[in-house]
Amino acid sequence: MQPSADGRPATSTARPPEPDAVEALCAWLADHAGLKPADLERALRLAPAGSPHSALPGLLTRLGLVSEQEMARGWAAVLGLPLQGGDTAPDTLEPLPALSERFLRHHQVVPVGWQEGTLQLLMADPHHVYPLRAAAYAAGCPVARCVGTRSDIDSLIERYYGQGRSAMGSLVEHLDGGHGDQADDIEHLKDLASEAPVIRMVNLILQRAVEQRASDIHIEPFESQFKVRYRVDGVLLDGEAPPAASAPAVISRVKIMARLDIAERRLPQDGRIMLRLQGKELDLRVSTVPTSFGESVVMRLLDRQTVSFDLPSLGFDGARLQGFLALLDRPHGILLVTGPTGSGKTTTLYTALTRLNTSERKIITVEDPVEYQIEGINQIQVKPAIGLDFAATLRSIVRQDPDVIMIGEMRDLETCRIAIQSSLTGHLVLSTLHTNSAAASITRLLDMGVESYMIASTVIGILAQRLVRRLDPACSEAFEAPPALVAEHGLDRFTDQRPIRLYRPRTDAPGGGYRGRCAITELLVMNDELRGLLMNHADAATLEQAARRGGLRTLYEDGLRQALAGITSLEEVLRVTRSE
Repeated sequence: MQPSADGRPATSTARPPEPDAVEALCAWLADHAGLKPADLERALRLAPAGSPHSALPGLLTRLGLVSEQEMARGWAAVLGLPLQGGDTAPDTLEPLPALSERFLRHHQVVPVGWQEGTLQLLMADPHHVYPLRAAAYAAGCPVARCVGTRSDIDSLIERYYGQGRSAMGSLVEHLDGGHGDQADDIEHLKDLASEAPVIRMVNLILQRAVEQRASDIHIEPFESQFKVRYRVDGVLLDGEAPPAASAPAVISRVKIMARLDIAERRLPQDGRIMLRLQGKELDLRVSTVPTSFGESVVMRLLDRQTVSFDLPSLGFDGARLQGFLALLDRPHGILLVTGPTGSGKTTTLYTALTRLNTSERKIITVEDPVEYQIEGINQIQVKPAIGLDFAATLRSIVRQDPDVIMIGEMRDLETCRIAIQSSLTGHLVLSTLHTNSAAASITRLLDMGVESYMIASTVIGILAQRLVRRLDPACSEAFEAPPALVAEHGLDRFTDQRPIRLYRPRTDAPGGGYRGRCAITELLVMNDELRGLLMNHADAATLEQAARRGGLRTLYEDGLRQALAGITSLEEVLRVTRSE
């Protein structure tokens, strides 16, 4: 790189005209990150009159209209710059450029390394030219840009120029100390929950959950510690937590956001938080229960923008997909989806409803709770406290002339009987059960008191499913399966490939080498043989053997097929099916 005319080092990349760069960024965000024109107009109205384009990127992230990750990706794509995460930065930087912490925080930049005499500068807003020139002048060398998120930059500034504290650690310093003895003072708790450090602390917990793609946040007080854990792809991971003394204030802040009674700490409560964070519309279901050392809070995150109501993307393919679609095309009957809590039953039902949702069909659902709003479907939230339970609601909606009815869960005999009557009168009924396998669902209905001839005449199919973590293709590797492993699991039944190859995460893979989840399923389609056995009160094992003769493939076998295809690992399949 050549020095400038005044002898000072020049920056490594020329800066494009600011309005053009920002306009290109906004166009990219609209195409790839879902930035809406109305949101862009709102940000422009709030931007300073003198330099609206300069402040616009920062405003979009601060208003929660675009996530930090999408903003960084957008800048990298528009300016052709490398994208760098904070986890790839060195633990220490030698030599450390003589830049003030105040300057770095104000301009959201941080040095992250040296390359052939050039200082690598991580920037949240790489279109700004002043920080580049100032850093080049202070370091006495050329500067090259790379793009990162604001949270990564703040963490690295603290690591290199501060005291090595995390974002949570910085907030803890500003907490009002000594409030543990006043945890029973409701007014004091309200004041604490309204203080800026506590608000930012809860926001940081929510932000970390979004960044990690968590489905649940667990906030748990114990005798000597306060734990925050995130469920990512079905597995709980420890997160950075505030000190134990701050537990009452943090939990009270969550309860205030969910419009719960912070004075009631003896009974469980349920609430809901609607907010926009990191550019995502989030719907949080909040549940609190009293424990020995305070209230345990669990928040379920429902991201309406990223949920996919598409059967192939959920893991359905081949004969399984065609069989399930054939059942949905039936004019009447009961189709059940079974599995434990968190196995994706509701998502599968919503996906089925989305396929059935046409102008020729009237669809009514009875749910507890209504998780996703679907245009064109009448969705009813049950309220047992006022007598609006599943059975009472079902008795009313059959007079609403529906074609398809979805029941959130078959919980009792009365609900089952009404569902059966609805099926016999020409309705397609979709519902869920909590059983371990498809065949076990039949015996579960019998145990609830449903007559065998009623089940035989109305149930058309049962889908059992589990969720397994998907291997990240960029972080996985293939290996030849040992003969003992092939023999133990009968892998040669599912592939003609020789040698047989399985897949696993690389040992250096970030996040464990998995990203996202997909379903492994078993589909039982009722046939004459099964109906005959059912009328003779056969047990679940006999029913499953008959279903296998009719083409049923078990959860374990479907998991092995996906492991051989490289979708998931054998260890992951065994983790979710070892009890089957």
